[in-house]
Amino acid sequence: MRHIPSRDTRTYEDVSFEAALKRAIKPNDSYDVEKWLFVPCAYEEYRYILGTRGKNPLICIGINPSTAAPDRLDPTLKSAQRIALSNGYDSFMMMNVCAQRATSPGDMDVRADERLHAENLRAFDYLLSLRPRPAVWAAWGNLVETRPYLLAFAKDMIRLGNERGAEWYCCGPVSRKGHPHHPLYLKANEPLVPFGAEAYLQNA
Repeated sequence: MRHIPSRDTRTYEDVSFEAALKRAIKPNDSYDVEKWLFVPCAYEEYRYILGTRGKNPLICIGINPSTAAPDRLDPTLKSAQRIALSNGYDSFMMMNVCAQRATSPGDMDVRADERLHAENLRAFDYLLSLRPRPAVWAAWGNLVETRPYLLAFAKDMIRLGNERGAEWYCCGPVSRKGHPHHPLYLKANEPLVPFGAEAYLQNA
């Protein structure tokens, strides 16, 4: 299945993360909320969080969501889950530099949606608050160059993570420009290694 955005995200009436989180933690008939965190809790044109619940989660930051949902992970999320488990984490939480759904990043909005980005940062802040020294896997790849605003969004997430004491990791080789590798096409047991978040802020 392919997702092509139906309209500019700036036309959405309500993109509040807090309101979506309140709905997501209530039981529903679509999936097990004790196992999954899915915000928003229905398939929308945007997604803040999708992952499995646990005591020791790995937060993974990709570029933007595609079609995945609870019990229907796409190849990127399957890879993220495998690598999280192989590196000793009991769960994973997938976020993205941009919350807009689009199977191809080239279909994303041309202009930045600062309101959606602000709510995405609130979602990230929520995950960072769940444990001290949260582990964050930078995994947006060279796709961060698809739109001019994506690199700025990624750097905002790094700054917020640093404020909250995050430990940054990457997996696989970084690109020539220093971008962290995307989760696809990595070995299932690929080790996480420290990611130079401060250097990335300065040099990318």
